[in-house]
Amino acid sequence: MNNDAYVFDAIRTPRGKKDGALSELTPTDILAKLLKSLQQKHNLDTSQVDDVVIGCVTPVGEQGGNIAKAAVQYAGWDESVTGMQVNRFCASGLEAINLAAMKIKSGWEDLIVAGGIDCMSRVPMGSDGGSIMFEPKVNLKTQFVPQGISADLIATLGDYSREDVDSFAFESQKRATIALNKGYFKSIIPLTDQNGLKILDYDEHIRPKTTMEDLRALKPSFETIGNLGFDQIAIGKYVEVESINHVHTAGNSSGIVDGAATVLIGSKQKGNELGIIPRAKIISVATVSKDSTIMLTGLGPASKKALKKVGMDIKDIDIIEANEAFASVILRFIDDMGLESTEKVNVNGGAIAMGHPIGATGAMLLGTAIDEMERRDLNTGLITLCAAGGMGISTIIERV
Repeated sequence: MNNDAYVFDAIRTPRGKKDGALSELTPTDILAKLLKSLQQKHNLDTSQVDDVVIGCVTPVGEQGGNIAKAAVQYAGWDESVTGMQVNRFCASGLEAINLAAMKIKSGWEDLIVAGGIDCMSRVPMGSDGGSIMFEPKVNLKTQFVPQGISADLIATLGDYSREDVDSFAFESQKRATIALNKGYFKSIIPLTDQNGLKILDYDEHIRPKTTMEDLRALKPSFETIGNLGFDQIAIGKYVEVESINHVHTAGNSSGIVDGAATVLIGSKQKGNELGIIPRAKIISVATVSKDSTIMLTGLGPASKKALKKVGMDIKDIDIIEANEAFASVILRFIDDMGLESTEKVNVNGGAIAMGHPIGATGAMLLGTAIDEMERRDLNTGLITLCAAGGMGISTIIERV
């Protein structure tokens, strides 16, 4: 039996800026609206769905108590449908997809909805606490520093200047603006209220009028906390560094936004039974963990691991969606992979322009990759993100 994992569809909400249009909706409401849209789009008999796996980085408050199952019930799906919330920090949405693919490949389940959500306006990042960030003895043991310090450490080690990271951010905004204006983000499902009135139908965080002068004028975001002792922790780990070059600002770091994404994954046989045509196939997945102080360098190693599993090279990949947590993260990824340019990386911009709804981003990137592969008639795509604790994740897909 062919137990390959096929992607039948990938849809997402628009990204709503912090305290913007989506902040009036609860996370369960947003996710339920997306599940209903997926059901209606495919006239889906939800009793056929074996599980709903949703990544969520901050599973407390309105996002606590297994939001996957809560949204399934609130959306009116069949009572037989189970739900599970997973947390691999910023990799959570893609991890949900990878877990779903593994479940399908095992042959024990046939149809799964995977995805992610985080509504950062209503449930702020870090509000779930946790020893990795807030317990001093654990901090001391792991040599923890905030992610902004890690990003600036990457820039320092890679000799990426303020001009380098600002130029990358400017290109992200420019590409996202072009994609928005030309309607390239086909996976977006407009959100409406109970009266059918439009709430949001585009990525609200994009700043089309951004200039290099605007970016250069911004002050470094992490110099102050670096001076509180975190710079010295990083320098103590990386003794070749004399001082941290604080180059990251609000303009070249990912934006705080709200959003959700869902991906319908299943076996070819189940797709045939339901009359749903697959758009892509998941052919390789990988996770890694590296040094937790520099933290954000897992993209390259995870991508190399995923490529090696299927005997591929980065040259075999047509399109890459790499999460722009910070500009230096992508510059380091490009160097690690031996890429000469950003020609096939984030061709429609990334999280610096559009924002990073942490638990949802990985699933959003997969949908963006498939949309672009179809638009350009390309065959292979790679999706990759870094995550706290030094982790990285990658997924390789091919069109069918």
